[in-house]
Amino acid sequence: MQQSVLEVDLGAMRHNLDVYREFLSPETALMCMVKAFSYGSGSVEVSNMLEAAGVQYLGVAYCSEGITLRKAGIRLRIMVMVTEVSTFDDMVAHCLEPEIYSFKILKAFNTYLKQKKIADYPVHIKIETGMNRLGFEPAEVDELCSILKQSTAIKVQAAMSHLAASGMPSEDAFTLQQSTLFSKAANQVEAAVGYKFIRHINNTFAIHRHPTLQMNMVRLGIGMYGADSGLQNRLKNVSTLKTTIAQIRNIKKGETVGYSRSQVANEDMTMAVVRIGYADGYPRLLSNGKGYMLVNGEKAPVLGNVCMDMTMINITGIDAKEDDEVIVFGKELPASLLAGWAETIEYEIFTNISQRVKREYVNL
Repeated sequence: MQQSVLEVDLGAMRHNLDVYREFLSPETALMCMVKAFSYGSGSVEVSNMLEAAGVQYLGVAYCSEGITLRKAGIRLRIMVMVTEVSTFDDMVAHCLEPEIYSFKILKAFNTYLKQKKIADYPVHIKIETGMNRLGFEPAEVDELCSILKQSTAIKVQAAMSHLAASGMPSEDAFTLQQSTLFSKAANQVEAAVGYKFIRHINNTFAIHRHPTLQMNMVRLGIGMYGADSGLQNRLKNVSTLKTTIAQIRNIKKGETVGYSRSQVANEDMTMAVVRIGYADGYPRLLSNGKGYMLVNGEKAPVLGNVCMDMTMINITGIDAKEDDEVIVFGKELPASLLAGWAETIEYEIFTNISQRVKREYVNL
């Protein structure tokens, strides 16, 4: 018996993709983020769907993720967000486009390309506008332009920045400030190199909240996987995490459940032990009744501490038997609820699903 399965509805994902496309001008390109194993959904399977759906770009965090896609036959252009000197050979060998975010990386990559006698290699120049993560500061753009203007090895395929709070109406002024800083820097770079390039700053939330900032490419991430509070009524559920009951036990009033004896039965109860634990990505913070699962459509609260491979749930009054299916999250029990209970965000719920959880794909 497979302990846990993540069912991924690629048809629902295509639907969500089309919802965001409605906000885009016909000439605006679309980059879809497939980093972190496509937010836990399976990078190769999702990328194959996106290639068939006609998106222009894929985005990954690390070179190794891009290599996995190339080895699987993915031909789309791929941007790598965290560029490392040690990966230059693999980057070029697999036609991956690095995000350049510092003078150290810029100079090292320029030198590498010249040594390999490579010209016009496409890169994405990252401008820091307020996220305070990676990128060239606005004050560094003059020096950046000087280097880019002189280089024949590097071609600016795109300039980019990252919005820090595009989903928050209270931060709209800051979002617009970021856009203004970015446009100024991109204009400087464009004037220095003497040709036009792609510009992208909008992420999932900005696609529909700030469509005037879409420029000529946007980056779609979490919304494609079904999570965006601003569009939730239009998006379809993509991922359903399911497990099964390993054993059913009767617990007497006063008995304790699980490690540390953290929960005492306040009445006689029926308990089910299910085949999922924190090693599979089920948050330990949901222990002792903070979370629940669905057993035959009914709520079954967590009993005791979540274990590494198992979790105990209270099925008192629920008609159930061993090996019955249990819904951990899905359409009727949204991942957003789990995220709230676990004091985190849906990104973490999705990406923490272990590789040992089998992925199954429907509506291919």
